[in-house]
Amino acid sequence: MFGLDTNILVRYITRDDPHQSELARIVIEGAEKEGRRLHISTLVLVELAWVLRSGVYRFGRESVAEALELILESPVFEVQDRDLVRPAVALFRRGPADFSDYLIGEQDRKAGCTTTLTFDRRLAKSHGFEIPEGGSYPTGEDSRVSEPGGR
Repeated sequence: MFGLDTNILVRYITRDDPHQSELARIVIEGAEKEGRRLHISTLVLVELAWVLRSGVYRFGRESVAEALELILESPVFEVQDRDLVRPAVALFRRGPADFSDYLIGEQDRKAGCTTTLTFDRRLAKSHGFEIPEGGSYPTGEDSRVSEPGGR
């Protein structure tokens, strides 16, 4: 089994570089034809979501979620922590925060955490995330504070 770096998936999805995109297609479709699996780590998925949302690509939230779901559904990809990635993609699709935030939350829940503390006000509105109050454990909605810059 081979692991894939983010740039292979970016080229395969965006087809923005003719030579590298073709090589990525050959690697992925060749593995599929031969019945081999390609490993994708959660870090690669986080980078992929970030790259597609930013820079020159500017994919919308729905397009990124769709790309991640297609990866999850493809039999050629062995996705690390698939059981955590799937709900993180669903939360990302309908939530205000980044995919990485929701994946962190899912990893924390799997580790037995009751909540994930954050200073991100948008994320704190999502189930399983809270903003700490004055160095103590959160007490609920009243504990929400603002981040610098109003995020």
